[in-house]
Amino acid sequence: MNWKKTIKITALVIGFLVLAFVGYSSYIYYNYYGKYATDEEKYPHYIGFIDQNTALLSQTYSLCDDGTIFKTHHGAPFDAYKNNKRTFKDNVLKAYKNEGYTDSGYVNFRFLVNCEGNPGWFEIIEINEDYVEAPHTKEMVDQLLKITSDPSHWAVYTYNEVPRNYYHYVSYKIENGEITEILP
Repeated sequence: MNWKKTIKITALVIGFLVLAFVGYSSYIYYNYYGKYATDEEKYPHYIGFIDQNTALLSQTYSLCDDGTIFKTHHGAPFDAYKNNKRTFKDNVLKAYKNEGYTDSGYVNFRFLVNCEGNPGWFEIIEINEDYVEAPHTKEMVDQLLKITSDPSHWAVYTYNEVPRNYYHYVSYKIENGEITEILP
């Protein structure tokens, strides 16, 4: 009877050791051979990086703590809006005035919001209907920047019950100078 128990225990130990070896070998292989190489010179920054030295409205507020930015991969679409996105959209459409603009395309804002809910550090990407970077009417873009940078739109994001800085983006689809869609 004891020899059956010994065989079971030995088989379990050998199985565990084989599984551990395969797992460790896979980890080593992935890190040294399987991972795609990253060109650190061409892409020195993380996804969602905004250069705080060249960004617009970077002197208005300061980032909290050590400047760590949360939500960098996809922004904070559910956490960012004070109240909700519908309120944001309604407020933007109420504040925006087409002053005879005929532009069509997208005006994209990438920005940071600090732990107090204050936005700043804006980068603007303007593209035409063919998704090619092209400038739009300066006054229209300035108006959208003013509306988007209003702190009354942005919520405080907390992680582990501590207010944090976060990354966000807003894209305005423009047709003949009118906002037809606000993304995300």
